[in-house]
Amino acid sequence: MSNYIKLLNNLEELGLNNIKNNIDMYLNLIKSGEKSVIDALYELSNLEIKSKQEKAILACVKVANFPFLKELDDFDFEFQPSINKQEILDLKSLRFVENNENILFVGTPGVGKTHLATAIGIECAKHRYSTYFIHFQELMSQLKKALAENRLEIRLKHFSKYKVLIIDEVGYLPIDTDASNIFFQLISKRYEKHSTIITTNMPFSNWAEVFGSATLANAILDRLLHHSHVISIKGPSYRLKSKVEYFNSSSNAS
Repeated sequence: MSNYIKLLNNLEELGLNNIKNNIDMYLNLIKSGEKSVIDALYELSNLEIKSKQEKAILACVKVANFPFLKELDDFDFEFQPSINKQEILDLKSLRFVENNENILFVGTPGVGKTHLATAIGIECAKHRYSTYFIHFQELMSQLKKALAENRLEIRLKHFSKYKVLIIDEVGYLPIDTDASNIFFQLISKRYEKHSTIITTNMPFSNWAEVFGSATLANAILDRLLHHSHVISIKGPSYRLKSKVEYFNSSSNAS
């Protein structure tokens, strides 16, 4: 067996498949004098490093539990002119994570709150910040179950550890007193330590209805809003966009 075949086998054994798949091309470039041995080895090693980095990013995105994979490039800012695009792009820089600041997206259903929260979350995950996405009702269900099983503190620590925690649809349904107190504990544990991203269709003035207590709602908001970016979205629903376009085209045709 030639050393060339042994080399290919070794590369496969080591899992260096990008080097294996490109080695013939680089051997030819070395042979023709277009690449030096050092340059070829450097570029081959770069291919492998880039591949490993991409796999690590995909793993971070996968464990973050996103409902879909949509990024800011997929967002139609022209459809929602109330949004300051530059402000959203600034959030993409992730300075808010380093400063332990929160983001709150407020608006009626369908205006793109979850899309924007997810897109920023994906950016966080890509930069290796521990990130997790969860619906508010699911979060409260898990925490109340932990309370009943006498392991609430363990579960609170679990959700407190994430550098970026995205809680979707706060206020969609009201919650009971136990759940309200638990949510307050979670927000308090994360306060000024990590970033929390919230989406809500409920104006802050109505949060007392969600949490059953104006005092508790104000205490939660106080911690969320102290270091925060509030993005208020006022516009039509994306879910109705295709129907509106259909009816407009139908009326124009007639």
